[in-house]
Amino acid sequence: MDDRRRLARDDEEPHRGGRVRAVFPPTQPEVSLSRALLSPRRIALVGASADAGRLTARPQRYLRRHGFGGELFPVNPRAAEVLGERGYASLADIPGQIDFAYILLGTEQVEAQVAACAARGIPVACVLADGFAEAGAEGAALQARVVATAKQAGIRLLGPNSMGVINTSEKIALTTNAAFEAESIPTGRVALVSQSGSMMGALLSRGAARGLGFSHLIGTGNEADLTTGEISSLLLDDPQVDVVCLFMEAIRAPDMLAEAARKAHALGKPIVALKLGRSPFGAELAASHTGALAGTDAAADAFFRAHGILRVTMLEALLELPPLVAGRRPPARTHRAVGVMTTTGGGGALAVDALGVRGIEAKKPDAAAACKLAAAKLPTHARLLDMTLAGTKPDRVMAALDGLRAAEDTDIALAVIGSSAQFRPQDSVAGLVEAAKLPGKPVAAFLAPQAEASLRLLAEAGIAAFRTPEGAADAIAAYCSWRAPRDVVARAAPAVAIPDAPDEADARALFVALGLYSDAVVMQEAPPPALRYPVAAKILSPDIAHKTEVGGIVLNIADEAALREAAATIRARVAAGAPDARVTGILVQPMAKGLAEAILGFRRDPEVGAVVLLGAGGVLSELHRDTSLRLAPVSEDEAREMIAEVRALTPLSGWRNLPRGDLDALAKAVVAVSRLAALDGVREAEINPLIVHGEGQGVTVADAWIVRA
Repeated sequence: MDDRRRLARDDEEPHRGGRVRAVFPPTQPEVSLSRALLSPRRIALVGASADAGRLTARPQRYLRRHGFGGELFPVNPRAAEVLGERGYASLADIPGQIDFAYILLGTEQVEAQVAACAARGIPVACVLADGFAEAGAEGAALQARVVATAKQAGIRLLGPNSMGVINTSEKIALTTNAAFEAESIPTGRVALVSQSGSMMGALLSRGAARGLGFSHLIGTGNEADLTTGEISSLLLDDPQVDVVCLFMEAIRAPDMLAEAARKAHALGKPIVALKLGRSPFGAELAASHTGALAGTDAAADAFFRAHGILRVTMLEALLELPPLVAGRRPPARTHRAVGVMTTTGGGGALAVDALGVRGIEAKKPDAAAACKLAAAKLPTHARLLDMTLAGTKPDRVMAALDGLRAAEDTDIALAVIGSSAQFRPQDSVAGLVEAAKLPGKPVAAFLAPQAEASLRLLAEAGIAAFRTPEGAADAIAAYCSWRAPRDVVARAAPAVAIPDAPDEADARALFVALGLYSDAVVMQEAPPPALRYPVAAKILSPDIAHKTEVGGIVLNIADEAALREAAATIRARVAAGAPDARVTGILVQPMAKGLAEAILGFRRDPEVGAVVLLGAGGVLSELHRDTSLRLAPVSEDEAREMIAEVRALTPLSGWRNLPRGDLDALAKAVVAVSRLAALDGVREAEINPLIVHGEGQGVTVADAWIVRA
């Protein structure tokens, strides 16, 4: 990003030297944030270059190229004229009010220019340069000073590291993104908020290639002040916006994004997100199994699901999903199933296979669908309604889709179109377009060939059309996972004091306060009386999370003499394996055997906040990675959903006549642990394993761990 740091070198040198103290006179009338940010009419370009080939000349060139009719004020102390427009030596020299200042100077000059914006009372300032919080401690300190100056003056700051603001309907191309060298920019009813400036141009060009346009494109960069959530909320108020798409590298200000999601649901304007970081390589692993399992992208997934944000994983799907959900609300329930018709056998099979990989079933027609299909003399017996020989005659396609949409056990009707989409675009999509006009479940299309004309026709008709079966499956899986934002019931925090260095006994006391009984005692020298043998003995230490790794556990101890010997053995092993660990005693508990072992954990995720995790338990929990995650706290219904999502717990439901487990007790345990969200003093907590007994026999806390916040 060196180009952004060295934006001003040759012909622009406003304000060299040390920090500038801001002065805040009320120099202009108040302008709403929405108008100043999204629809500015008087724009200052601070550091605008008189050399049309330079990066810092682009905003002025692009604004005029794409028809901006407002006033521009290039600030350049060395040029009386900048690209045919009057130049100004400083912001102070510009007459009248200014809605928006785009600061195009290098990093070291930004602080002075934000102070100058403050002196003029400019409502919004955007910073292009990088080298701030993302660059280390010095950059973070600079960013903090810039934000403080802006806040003191009432300025809203976009960036740093922002490629600007585009509003296509108002012909505002206030950006340095090279994609706007294009002669024309298609407009649309989808707004894009992107933390990556370069991806704004990539998505713009990919959309334009298939007839899809955007209403707005906003680059948020570092989000030092204005965040994805707050900007999304502003965009939702715009009558030109039907869907808001997010390209995210991180979830910043999750409360604001959650608030925007609730607003989106109320207005019937869906939010679709693509967030990076699905790979575990970038995940921060904590000391507990829960940290290793929940410290990945699973927490972000839980956040999006809880707040009714559709999440896709592919760039193509971010473009292609919006027409499928525009004007719709989350279905009351989904079947994770699709009715598929095809005019190409191989293409249809590709789609069915890709859907299946994502857990979406291509269903055979049910009774309602079969009745309609039979009346139209179409096949009714297969997962794939193959119309290869019938072709894409509009009336036949309409009849097929009408029949598939009548099914009561599917969510979407998908049409897979073969070579006719390439060579006969009008004929191939006509039936699709007419079918989609009728009320009912969504209709979508996967075009097997390269068929740009058909893609454009479908885009004009507002029909979701996919270039690849994988993109179709990604988008349809997002739709089938779409739910209304959940209602969160406030739950009281447990009344318990947590020591500075808690061990397992302290963790168990916390879980007892949550209602999870713990049959364990602490042993120092002599074995406690009245134990129920056989027992397990474990080292007690605030420094040892995984006791098996240091030989800190002995199981199936038959009597008191064996317990004395086991305790001595444990202490010796720990002294050798973890010599610096603080030892607070030996924990002794009766051996317990159940039908299954689960891991039940809690963690405060650095991006989204409190989460609760349920998964396959035991020492191999990280290896299996068979888990379910939700934002905490959860309701009992959500807890039961989590249980159903963990494959290892399926036998507890009586699968294939196996003994039923106490799923009621397990659900209550999940709810109880999720209440830790109200206890600020806990960063992580875990029961692993939690032993699940037979129906009506409860659960047993076999091992516990907590980490203070």
